[in-house]
Amino acid sequence: MRVLFVVQGEGRGHLTQAISMEKLLRENGHEVVEVLVGKSESRRLPGFFIRNIQAPIKHIISPNFLPTRANRRANLSRSFLYSLWKSPEYYESMCYINRRIRETGADLVINFYELLTGLTFFFFRPQVPLVCIGHQYLFLHKEFQVPKKNRCSYFLMNMFTRLTSLGASRRFALSFRAMKDDDSHKLSIIPPLLRQEVFEQEPVEGDYIHGYMVNSGFSEYVCRWHNEHPEVALRFFWDHWEEEPVKKVDDTLWFYQLDDREFLRQMSGCKAYASTAGFESVCEAMYLGKPILMVPAHIEQECNAYDAVQSGAGIVDEGFNLDKLLAFAKDFRPNPAFPLWVRSSRYIILNELEKYTTHDCVQDMYMVEEYV
Repeated sequence: MRVLFVVQGEGRGHLTQAISMEKLLRENGHEVVEVLVGKSESRRLPGFFIRNIQAPIKHIISPNFLPTRANRRANLSRSFLYSLWKSPEYYESMCYINRRIRETGADLVINFYELLTGLTFFFFRPQVPLVCIGHQYLFLHKEFQVPKKNRCSYFLMNMFTRLTSLGASRRFALSFRAMKDDDSHKLSIIPPLLRQEVFEQEPVEGDYIHGYMVNSGFSEYVCRWHNEHPEVALRFFWDHWEEEPVKKVDDTLWFYQLDDREFLRQMSGCKAYASTAGFESVCEAMYLGKPILMVPAHIEQECNAYDAVQSGAGIVDEGFNLDKLLAFAKDFRPNPAFPLWVRSSRYIILNELEKYTTHDCVQDMYMVEEYV
């Protein structure tokens, strides 16, 4: 089977999922022919992705959420207006996706939450099956519980999620725990797709707090807390390419450019983890048994954080108040069911994928109801 990936390049979660999926497919005799990465002009593709993906990587310009001026949370209105202005370029990207599907001879397209993939299948209708994978598809599940706030943002997020999967044969919803499939929304519930390097870590309890910020504006919170507690060691990763690879503020505060090998090494040795509630890093911390403080930057991460709390992962805060994390860590007990669920992922995912690898499943892909 020849498989084409299309990956949203925002943050690190979809990128690491693509790395894991490529390895799983190759080990089972399948070929990933190409990886198309959707990214904005302001984002740089992390080196860990380029090093680990074996298939040829090509870039497409795609919509991304723009941050507020403080570079902390997503600005929805600014993001929407910017996307309208850039729509001619996005149309060119859709044409390119359609052309690469045809020219690579792909038998299957796997979409890692890239909006333009769903739109390509809606407008151009390539004659190959499409499978979509991401934690966000879980929010469509009829039994998924959501935070009791930001209902409008939640509606818009789910609309966006549906658009990413227009024409899909199946949506694979990554989940913190096992749930029943929801065939009314074409949902298969699968475990987190963690990389092999996570399983190779030997976690120990160190003397520092580890962290990750998708928007570097959150560093103000971290620095403010650090000034009040300089005795606590902090090691934070961020997506701030204007800075040097390792920025030493003083003897106990360090900022690192995103490097996944170093990121996992630091996580395995920390005493607690603080992040902006990206699904992938929360799963890694849960697997390694680390208490977590989650600071959501937008509605998707608010849902991630809410769901993770239900699974016993950690606590939520509006800023990086690490006092709360240290207090929570004192009585924290890891969820023993989570590692077992994660370790079943390879079998479950491969079994699900191979149900949708024949062209027989294409015949019903373009019914009108599939696009709502």
